[in-house]
Amino acid sequence: MTTIVFLIPLFLLLGATVCGGVALLKTRGKILPDRVLSGLALVGPLMAFVMSLILFKNISDGKIVAQGWDWILAGSNWVSVDLVVDQLTCVMLMVVCGIGTLIHVYSTGYMKGDGGYARFFAYLNLFMFFMLILILADNLLLLFVGWEGVGLCSYLLIGFWWDDIEKSTAGMKAFLVNRIGDAGFILGMLLIYQTAGTLSFDGLRSFVETNPDAFTSGSGFLGLSVATAACLLLFFGATGKSAQIPLFVWLPDAMAGPTPVSALIHAATMVTAGVYMIARMSFLYALSPTSMVVVSTIGALTAFFAGTIALTQNDIKKVLAYSTVSQLGYMFIAVGLGAVSVAIFHLVTHAFFKACLFLGSGSVINAMHHEQDMRKMGGLRKRMPITCATMTISAIAMAGIPPLAGFFSKDEILWTAYSSKLGHAWFLWALGMAAAFCTALYMGRMILMTFSGSCRADEHTKSHIKESPKSMTGVLVLLATGAAVVGLLGVPHFLGGHNVFGHFVEQAVPSIVLGTKEAHGGGMAVEAALAVLSVMVAVAGLFLAHRCYVRNPELPAEYAEQHKELYDLVNDKYRVDEFYDRSVTKPLERLADGTFYKVIDRSVIDNTVNTTGHIFRWLGARIASTTTGAVRTYIAVMIVGLLLVVLSLFT
Repeated sequence: MTTIVFLIPLFLLLGATVCGGVALLKTRGKILPDRVLSGLALVGPLMAFVMSLILFKNISDGKIVAQGWDWILAGSNWVSVDLVVDQLTCVMLMVVCGIGTLIHVYSTGYMKGDGGYARFFAYLNLFMFFMLILILADNLLLLFVGWEGVGLCSYLLIGFWWDDIEKSTAGMKAFLVNRIGDAGFILGMLLIYQTAGTLSFDGLRSFVETNPDAFTSGSGFLGLSVATAACLLLFFGATGKSAQIPLFVWLPDAMAGPTPVSALIHAATMVTAGVYMIARMSFLYALSPTSMVVVSTIGALTAFFAGTIALTQNDIKKVLAYSTVSQLGYMFIAVGLGAVSVAIFHLVTHAFFKACLFLGSGSVINAMHHEQDMRKMGGLRKRMPITCATMTISAIAMAGIPPLAGFFSKDEILWTAYSSKLGHAWFLWALGMAAAFCTALYMGRMILMTFSGSCRADEHTKSHIKESPKSMTGVLVLLATGAAVVGLLGVPHFLGGHNVFGHFVEQAVPSIVLGTKEAHGGGMAVEAALAVLSVMVAVAGLFLAHRCYVRNPELPAEYAEQHKELYDLVNDKYRVDEFYDRSVTKPLERLADGTFYKVIDRSVIDNTVNTTGHIFRWLGARIASTTTGAVRTYIAVMIVGLLLVVLSLFT
C-alpha cells in the first residue's frame, strides 16, 4: 500500500514530463499525432484513479503512512517527505483523480487541433500532481509545496493562450493575488512551528492535546492568542486559494483559460484547497472560537455577495465562476462551525455538478464558435439535447432540488447553521437561505437563456450549431449521473438515511461543532420543516427565472432600467476591482515610481554611484598629471617616500 501511495502522484509527474518532452520536440519540428499524445496524457490520471480505488478499498478504519526521506533540518527536527492516506485523503483522492480523469478525456475533444496540445496536457498533468501532493502531505510544509505548485500551474493554464493580452493578464492576476494570501500562510506556519516545534499533522495534534495552553495563552499577534493568530493567518491564505472575501477577485478572471481548465480549477482541485486545509487543521481551529466565527462569517458573506453578482452576468462562464465563489462560501460556513464532514460532503457534490456545468458550457461555447454571451444564445435544446439535459440536471442539483445531490449537502450546511448555539448562527442561516435563492435564480436564468426560446445567434453561427463529440458528451453524462446520485451517500436521519459519508470522513477528522443539534433542542421535525423551506426557496428562484426569461422576457430589462444604479453596481461586481485599483494598486505604483524609482533609485543611488565615479576619475586625472617621464622627479619622490617611512618608524 505504501508503494501505491507514492505511485499516485508519480504517475502524474511522469505524464507531465512525457507531454512536456513532446511539446519540446514539436518546437524542433518533430510532431507526435494527437491520438497518441492523448493516450499518453490519459495514462497518468487514469492510473492514479485506479490506485486511489485500491487505497479506498483497503483503508478500513486506520490510515496508511508512506515514509519518504528527511528533507529539511529545522533546529533539531527534520521535516520529512512523508505521505499519508486516511479517510479524508481517500475522499479527496477520489474527487481529484476521478473528476480530473474525466476532464482529461473531455480535453482530448475540446483542445483538438490546438497548437499547444502537448503543452496543455503537460500543464494539466502537472497541476494534478501538485494537487495530489497537497492532499497526501503529512505536514504543513509539504502541503505548502503542493499549495504553491497548483498556484504556479493555474498561472500557466489560465494564461495558456499567452499571445492574448487579456488572458495573460488574467493569469498574472491569479498568480499575484494568490501570492498575497500565501504570505499569510507562511506567517501562520512559522508561528505554529515556533510554538509547537513541528509541522507534522500528527505531531501538531499530539502537541495540542497535551499542551493546549501553549496555543490558547500568550500573545500571537495584536494581542490575539497564538491559536487565533495562526488560524487567521492560515485562513488568509485560504481566502486567496479558495476565492473568498477579500481575495476572490482573481477567480472570475480565471475564465480566460480554456474551459477544461476552468472546470479543473473550479470543481475538483485548486479552489477546494483552502477548505481541505482548514478541515485537516480543524483540531487547531477548535482552540480558537474567534477564528471559527471569522471563517464562517466570511463564508456566509461571500456566498451571498457572489450569488448576487452571478444574477447579472451575461458571460456563461462568469455566471459559473461567481457561483463557484458562492458555493465555496457554503463550505467555509460549515468548516467555520466545525462541521468538517458536512463541508467535505458539499465539496464532493459540488465537484460533480460544477464540473458538468463548466464542461457543458464549454460544449455550448464550442458549438457557438467561441461565443460566451448568453444574450446571443437560446434555442439550443433541440440541437444539443445531451448537453442541455446534463446541464439542466446539474443546475437543478446545484439549486438544491431533491433528490439530487446538491439538496442533501446544502441542506446539511443550513441545518448545521440553524442548529448551532453560536450567537451569529442565525445570521449564517439567513445569508445561506438568501444565497440559496440566488443560486436557483441564476441557475434557472442560465439554463433558460441558453437552451429555451429561439436562437439569437447570427445566421452563420446558427448553421454550424451541433452536438459535441462523444468524448465530450460522454463525460457530461457521467458527471450529470454523479450530480444526481452522489447525494445519496449523505442521506440524513430525518429522511431515514444513515449519512454514510459523514461517518466515513469523521473517522479521520471528527467534527467539532460549536453547539450541536441535540444541544439546541431541535428535533427531526424542525430539520424536516427547514428542509421543506429550503426547497420552497429554491423552487421560488426557479419559478422567478421562468417568469422573467420565458413568460415575460422583457421584465429583466425593465427592472434594470428602473433600478439602473443598483443594477450597474452589481453588474460591475460591486466595483471591488476598481476599489482595489484606487486604494492599493495606484498608490503602490505612485510609491514605486515617485519614491523608490525617482527619489531613491535615481536621486540617491544613481547620484551616489555617479558622484563616486566622478571623484575617482578626478583623482585619477590628478595622479596621471604627475607622470612626467623625468627620471630625476621619480628618484626625488622615491627618496621622499623612503624618508617618510623611516621617520614613521622612529616616531
